Amino acid sequence: MDVLCKLTVFFEEPFWVGVYERSDGKRLEVAKIVFGAEPKDYEVLETIERTWQKLRFSPPVANGLNEVRKKNPKRMQRVINSQLSETGVGTKAQQALKIQQEQNKLLRKSNSRVKTEEEMKRKFELKQQKKKEKQKGR
Repeated sequence: MDVLCKLTVFFEEPFWVGVYERSDGKRLEVAKIVFGAEPKDYEVLETIERTWQKLRFSPPVANGLNEVRKKNPKRMQRVINSQLSETGVGTKAQQALKIQQEQNKLLRKSNSRVKTEEEMKRKFELKQQKKKEKQKGR
């Protein structure tokens, strides 16, 4: 089983962004890296090496790619040149990033809901305690 990896770096107003895609033929997983200023090649490599363990990949999405076979080197060079001239991210990668973003949104919502409920309980208990202290003073 071969794993194909692809890093696409592009400018998404106002930052430079890298999208790291990895696929094993059946599944596609994507991680997004924000660089900030335009990165040099060595900066991209350093960032990938430094943050590799921390990358949060999206849940696997079904990959529509067929089995990869060896290509003619000249053809492969033409494909690479055409990919370099393209801008943006593939639709599969965009879908995977969107799923990851929605999951993070749900997680944040549930965490904030729990915090709000705890705060309301704390305030209620404080009010009850003040009410009891007022009754004892009579």
